[in-house]
Amino acid sequence: GAAGGGLVKVRATAKGTILGVSIDESLLQPSEKTMVEDLIAAALNDARAKADQAANSEMQKVTSGLPLPPGMKLPF
Repeated sequence: GAAGGGLVKVRATAKGTILGVSIDESLLQPSEKTMVEDLIAAALNDARAKADQAANSEMQKVTSGLPLPPGMKLPF
C-alpha cells in the first residue's frame, strides 16, 4: 500500500500481516508529525484493501470449479 504519492509505503501479506513500513526522509520533521500519521494510516488501509483483493482473487481461483450455491462464501 502507498500514500502521499509514494512517500509512505506499507508491505503486507494477503492475511494482513504488516511486513514493513517505508517513510521518505523528507517527512521526518517534527512539523510533519500529523501528516505522517495520516499518511501511515492511509498506506495501511491501502495495503489492507490490496491484500483483501488478492485474497479474494485467489479464493475465486480455488472455488471456480466447485458447485457452490449462489451467495455461499468461503471460508465458512
